[in-house]
Amino acid sequence: MLQPCVLAGFIALLCVLNSATRPIAQDAAATSALNSIDDSVLRNVESRPGDWLSHGRDFGETRFSPLSEINAGNVKGLKLAWLYQTKTKRGLEATPLIVDGVMYTTGTWSVVYAIDARTGKELWKYDPEVPGAYGAKACCDVVNRGLAVYKGRVYSATLDGRLVALDGETGEPVWEVVTVDRKRPYTITGAPRVARGNIIIGNGGAELGVRGYVSAYDAETGELAWRFYTVPGDPARPFESPALEKAARTWSGEWWKIGGGGTVWDSLVHDPELNLVYVGVGNGSPWAPHLRGGGKGDHLYLSSIVALKADTGALVWHYQTTPGDAWDYTATQHMILTELTIGGRRRKVLMQAPKNGFFYVLDRQTGQLISAEPFVKLTWAKGVDKKTGRPIEVPGMRYEEKGRVVAPGPLGAHNWQPMSYSSKTGLVYIPAQDNAMFYSKDKDFVYRPGAWNTGVDFSAIPDGPVPRPTGFLLAWDPVAQKARWRVQHPLMWNGGTLATAGDLVFQGTADGRFVAYHAASGEKLWEVNTGGGIIAAPVTYRVDEVQYVSIMAGWGGAGAVTGGLRTKQPRGRVLTFSLSGRRRLRVASTRPPRIRVKAIESDGDAAAFLRGARRFARNCGSCHGFGAVGTGVIADLRLSQEQVFDQYEGILLKGSMLEFGMPSFKRWFSEQDVADLRHYVITQRNALVKQNP
Repeated sequence: MLQPCVLAGFIALLCVLNSATRPIAQDAAATSALNSIDDSVLRNVESRPGDWLSHGRDFGETRFSPLSEINAGNVKGLKLAWLYQTKTKRGLEATPLIVDGVMYTTGTWSVVYAIDARTGKELWKYDPEVPGAYGAKACCDVVNRGLAVYKGRVYSATLDGRLVALDGETGEPVWEVVTVDRKRPYTITGAPRVARGNIIIGNGGAELGVRGYVSAYDAETGELAWRFYTVPGDPARPFESPALEKAARTWSGEWWKIGGGGTVWDSLVHDPELNLVYVGVGNGSPWAPHLRGGGKGDHLYLSSIVALKADTGALVWHYQTTPGDAWDYTATQHMILTELTIGGRRRKVLMQAPKNGFFYVLDRQTGQLISAEPFVKLTWAKGVDKKTGRPIEVPGMRYEEKGRVVAPGPLGAHNWQPMSYSSKTGLVYIPAQDNAMFYSKDKDFVYRPGAWNTGVDFSAIPDGPVPRPTGFLLAWDPVAQKARWRVQHPLMWNGGTLATAGDLVFQGTADGRFVAYHAASGEKLWEVNTGGGIIAAPVTYRVDEVQYVSIMAGWGGAGAVTGGLRTKQPRGRVLTFSLSGRRRLRVASTRPPRIRVKAIESDGDAAAFLRGARRFARNCGSCHGFGAVGTGVIADLRLSQEQVFDQYEGILLKGSMLEFGMPSFKRWFSEQDVADLRHYVITQRNALVKQNP
């Protein structure tokens, strides 16, 4: 059985088709503060230090705040100022935006909230009414990472592939555009970005089989301005750009029939100084290179950082972190732009700590590698060749001949949870993790449209133990390429970070704590138990001369839904703290609930169990936990009421629970498949009962 610690931060984003803009309502006058958010303000956010105007706060996405009213000397006095109940049960990953006392944020199923940032009172709420069936297309939970604001409007991307412009004052839609081909299993979970009057957005779906791209839409009208495909399409047709013609030389086979992958599901950064947009590109589709291109070549631009002209989308440079990626080592993780003095020379740099375990410092003007060093334990490579910029791979780790335990696993050394950079300390604060997975080739792989198509056998049993995963907060010196301090956490899959001029670093944890550390030493200065796992990144802002620190608290995402941690989780909340706060945060016990189910008889045999295990790994594990080890985010099938097992055919073949996000699998499952799955889950249930008499 695949160990529950192991699966992946996969979530990619992209598609095809020209998009048709659909006007919905007249643009109403927004608040004067929101109307004033233009390119000049977004480039100079220090003119409004109390606000948090874009995803990473400043154009470099450093997530560093100049506010210091809350500092290392008084942070122990933080108390709850207000909380807002999102009433959701799934992962909350968004970074809230704050404009002149109003907080804009998102929750599960792409719902948008406008909240009074002083009191927590809801001002308006927009529900895009995403169909429940899209839950099966989202590899890593029905999450959303946030919004963009620009000239009076709030821009949101939805799980079902729409980009929506909302009136910032009322929440009424102004326009919306479908950005994906809905005949393919695309989703969107990332936050849009603003660049020169355009809204930039990518999408996900590489695990299921799509072709990646990133698009720019006119902020005023919603018209498509440009689109950059990250992998080449069918070479029998004209290439969309010279960059793709060049990329096609690094592929072989018939990759385009499945899609190729390369989705842009998270990190995007606009550099107004250089007129560039930096795009983090995701994994291949399938993961196994021999299935997407004969196993030969680098497969550009998978697992790469690409720099595009902001006004045209033309490629300027690229840097590939993992050529010919075989392990889901996406380069979609948070990128930070800043200036560093290296070798006595001031350099404009881009920094990234992607899944593959190396911390990269690149010249952001040229894409030249400046340095790269491992920041976690890794087994797939010995280092990075400084002359070529290529990793020095360890032979045999591509699991072509035999399965291998490889570190990091697909959840990565660092996943989407944002890191931050303090200009005061010169350190990057990374939500890092050590983990591994047993990669084994799926010998019976057949492309199944709309299903998981990784080419990896998740039901394979490793020859030896898979190391236990751990998580930690890492303070990293990007110039010396060394760790300066480290705080070990009880679990992996912890939240993003925030650095402030008050000499503080804030982070939420998987075990439900919200913590402040001294930015220079890592000393813990303040902690509160929130009663549930946190994966989002905090923000800080100031209203009426009061500084607040706020975070979205809701357990979920890839590390949660694929298995490993069962706790009692409260519904989603926005938690906001200040030195003048007066409220107490009441939390229920987070101890795992007692197992209160009985064993059930099943007439299946050992062969049915093995067939069911493989079917579950391919189609069910990404939501219900690999090995059927549920986490409480989505139903733990082992704990179902007894009568549910008699309803498997109706659920899986007839879609009787479609409205709850559980789709029909009639397209892929036979009645025998359903019987095998039922036997497998019942067997896993009975094993759990035996372990908990």
